Amino acid sequence: MNQIKSKVRETSQLELPLKKNKSISEYDIYPAHHIGDNLIQDSYESLAKELASFDYLKIDGYVGILFEEVREKLNEAFGKIGIKSEWVNIQEALKEEREIESLVAPFLGGDDPVFGKIAAIELKDFFDLKKMSSLVKPKSSNPVIFYGTGAHLIPVEGKTIYFDISKNEIQFRSRAGSITNIGTPEPGAAKTMYKRFYFVDWVVLNKHKNQIKNEISYLVDGQRTDDISWVKGDVWRESIIELTKRPVRVRPWFEPGAWGGQWIKNKIKGLPQDVVNYAWSFELIVPENGIIIESSGVLLEYSFDFLMFVAGEEILGKDFESYQYDFPIRFNFLDTFDGGNLSVQCHPQKEYVKNNFGENFTQEETYYILDKKNNAQVYLGFQDGVTPDNFREALQSSQEENKEMDILRYVRSFDSEKHGLYLIPPGTIHSSGKDNLVLEISSTKYLYTFKMYDWLRVDIDGKPRPINIERGMENLVFERSGDRVEKELISKPKVIESNADMELQHLPTHKEHLYDIHRFKINTSVTVKTDGQAHVLSLVEGEKIELSTKDSTSTFHYAESFVIPAAAEEYTIKNLAKNPVMVVKAFVK
Repeated sequence: MNQIKSKVRETSQLELPLKKNKSISEYDIYPAHHIGDNLIQDSYESLAKELASFDYLKIDGYVGILFEEVREKLNEAFGKIGIKSEWVNIQEALKEEREIESLVAPFLGGDDPVFGKIAAIELKDFFDLKKMSSLVKPKSSNPVIFYGTGAHLIPVEGKTIYFDISKNEIQFRSRAGSITNIGTPEPGAAKTMYKRFYFVDWVVLNKHKNQIKNEISYLVDGQRTDDISWVKGDVWRESIIELTKRPVRVRPWFEPGAWGGQWIKNKIKGLPQDVVNYAWSFELIVPENGIIIESSGVLLEYSFDFLMFVAGEEILGKDFESYQYDFPIRFNFLDTFDGGNLSVQCHPQKEYVKNNFGENFTQEETYYILDKKNNAQVYLGFQDGVTPDNFREALQSSQEENKEMDILRYVRSFDSEKHGLYLIPPGTIHSSGKDNLVLEISSTKYLYTFKMYDWLRVDIDGKPRPINIERGMENLVFERSGDRVEKELISKPKVIESNADMELQHLPTHKEHLYDIHRFKINTSVTVKTDGQAHVLSLVEGEKIELSTKDSTSTFHYAESFVIPAAAEEYTIKNLAKNPVMVVKAFVK
């Protein structure tokens, strides 16, 4: 869209390198999947040579792509080989700004700073189709290039070149004010833009991606400010199908936060150190993760969305009918080592999230304690006798008078146990205390946190974090209190199978959780069948493992998480460490 500022991104995080040279002996922040040799190219010059012979080109792409820079650099590359090209900006066919504002307004939640409703519109609704038809130019001896988000919609036969970009880079660019939302002339505040991205832009663009996935002739990684990498569409789609037969690890990304800690910063090599903390690692929050593929050392990242659109059935197997293109499970880290407590919060009930936000399923969490120190706590469930009225009164009094709340008068607290699993079905009051490294295992939804008490602190940007007392009160289950908390919300491991090679444990989840959890303690090796489902795994104890499928062998290190697609059918985990290792596995019930 429009390029507003010279500063492109606001973050301490590094851009994805164009090439990956060194081998990794521990947690890998750039996990790449090899697709063969000499299949990914790495320059505008090589792309220009590839495209020079075509009459019509459609350079489409995701919101956040700097299309004017693309035009400038590709036009320069054409010039170097003696090609004059004519460029047509698809933005000229957008509807008037006020029409677009009216189009998206029903999905933006009014003045709510966080929540809207999933948009029920499509990308074509942003365009005046008569204007679009008027942009069509007659063929000439030189390429006519239509460019911008939605360029594929132009009514001519031509090659589609799709520029993809990772969701973290979109957010870094929005914070710098270098990009806009679809159809808006100026950038807004980053959090306002994110709400529009989440509820409107990403929704309509993902529909568009799914509609055109088989018509993309070239896929370009457009996240780097100076370079590109690109692959032919057929090669890319074939590589996705091959990927479904082996483990898939997404590119994780990392964010500081108000309560963030030092575990990630100290333990994961290669991360920038000029940040106050790291609060989150997006290990597998797939709406905001990408897949890195590699060929002859060149890296290209595309969104996990594309993986699901091209091969959702191979990924999910028998669960595809229920979830379609929504991968249902997420893994992420919450780091409070030497940090602070998370807010005291809850997540919405299933009907509430559907009726209010348009989501098909809700946020059903668990806390798996990967590591802890000191007297770390998990806040979970209510004390006996807490009523909605007295809890609401205490919350409102704290907020209105800016005074500390005696949270333990209302909410139970438990000593955090390493490798313990704490169950957080929708409507459960909860928080992680400081000095925990939580592997949060959940259904995929991740935005719908109703913060009810936040310890009177401000966000990392110095501004208050949104508090949602009333939304929380509408969803809380006060019956999860007293002795019921230990019985219902702290998982009790049960041994399913044990032999000299391994022990398989069941870590039961709550009846309202859509997923279940197993844990392997492996001395030598274990072979597992997918039974027609995707499995999500993480190495939670031990140095490293080897994972083999019929078509691949991969090595994974401590704290790395990955997906085994249903189509892999069977896999073997081999312990490569001196001591027993532990691997958790989550799967749809």
